[in-house]
Amino acid sequence: MSVLDGPRVEWRRILHEGQPKWVRPDGERLVLGDGRSISDAEATYLPPCEPSKILCIHLNYESRRVEFRAPALETPTYFQKPLTALNSHRGSLARPAGAKYLNYEGEIAVIIGKPMRNVGRAEAWDYIAGFAPANDVGCQDYRDTDAGSMLRVKGQDGFCPIGPGIVTGVDVRKASVHTYLNGKLVQDGPVSEMIFPIDYILADLCRFITLLPGDVILSGTPKNSRPMNVGDLVEVEVPGLGRLANRVVETPAPAHKVGHQGSDSESVRRVALGSDSRSGESR
Repeated sequence: MSVLDGPRVEWRRILHEGQPKWVRPDGERLVLGDGRSISDAEATYLPPCEPSKILCIHLNYESRRVEFRAPALETPTYFQKPLTALNSHRGSLARPAGAKYLNYEGEIAVIIGKPMRNVGRAEAWDYIAGFAPANDVGCQDYRDTDAGSMLRVKGQDGFCPIGPGIVTGVDVRKASVHTYLNGKLVQDGPVSEMIFPIDYILADLCRFITLLPGDVILSGTPKNSRPMNVGDLVEVEVPGLGRLANRVVETPAPAHKVGHQGSDSESVRRVALGSDSRSGESR
């Protein structure tokens, strides 16, 4: 049975009595393997996977390509987030003091279920453990450095929240990605809009890279990625997969002025504000 078929099944991972535990949601409660349950509201969530790598595709939704007036793409390009970027449902998103452009990017995370190498598109779905909402957070103030690797833009600690859980039995090809900022819908993009479908991405990457159980592949974001402010609640919802929630907090600026400093250039604003940068509008 494919990860797309069958009854919907969801597993979540929480910290309970000092230990990581897998639980199943049951209404407003989470059921542990030993039969006990706790209130969802009391739970401390952990990411629903333990990856060896987090691989991300650049521009992959047609609406975002059009928003940035990018040429048609023949093949995708990718970047990688450090494992320390991994975050969870209800985890805080840290905006360093002085930064202006901490952007949300609602996405679908694909979580690998078994070793995958030289697998074609037709078989790719059989190697997936499940799916989850994700937020490919980026501090665009660092857009003028790293030559497209996104290391400091999107690799900062906690910049990859995933959850609440990992889900099977949902055909994500028919789903859509919704991002909410303080309850207002700010992103809405159907998966059918992807330039390179999920099976293409997996087959492309595993030509040369062995994907391992728990690895995370972020599949792209639709148009209207914009900056968040301290105190904002950002939520990424994929119907059938759940709703991931995180709040923005401010942290101190780095203690030492070493290396590239955040900038507020035209190229930074063009990405951080999208079409708003051309109209002179911003949040």
